[in-house]
Amino acid sequence: MKSLHVLIAEDESLIRLGLKCILEEAGHTVYAAEDGQAALDLAERRTPDIAILDIRMPRMDGMEAARRLYERSPIPILFLTAYGERALVEQAARLPIQGYLVKPLREAELFAMMEVAMGRFEEQQRTARVAADASAALAEQRTIQRAKGRLMQQEGLSELAARDRLEERARSERRSLLEVAEEIAGAPGAGPSPDRSSSNNPPRR
Repeated sequence: MKSLHVLIAEDESLIRLGLKCILEEAGHTVYAAEDGQAALDLAERRTPDIAILDIRMPRMDGMEAARRLYERSPIPILFLTAYGERALVEQAARLPIQGYLVKPLREAELFAMMEVAMGRFEEQQRTARVAADASAALAEQRTIQRAKGRLMQQEGLSELAARDRLEERARSERRSLLEVAEEIAGAPGAGPSPDRSSSNNPPRR
């Protein structure tokens, strides 16, 4: 595993110092905090690659710290838990974390879980990017379809001719096809005119 910048938050000083020592001996840079608030303060000044947070801490617990860390800048997060904290673990499962470490820590388990956490996080980020790209592409196609529909309605164009008109305007104005489509689709009066035949015209006899 490559050298990482690791943020740890643990209120028990012996565990915190032991964890810091293990990580530094393995070549990692460690930022150690005694509670969740101190961890957030450190994260403001540093750029951690991964966080290891005790769940139960004074001032701010690990769950709240994890939530705020992830909102600020998503990173892989592991929770430190003790036996008998099943209720807390179940509550923590709703947060965007990558796994758990059970105290007392075993060195081999620590490094294995860190590697798993980094891999899971990278996969989640890739999946999120693919989903975001797909959503953006779908929204773009819908906008272009609305713009083509308006041109077809207003100017009596075929769908192919409406597409050509959009592309020609985009080229001539040196703008993207989406920018031109948004302008046309979002212009006042866009969309089909309402059918007033039933309300304004007398019924045929």
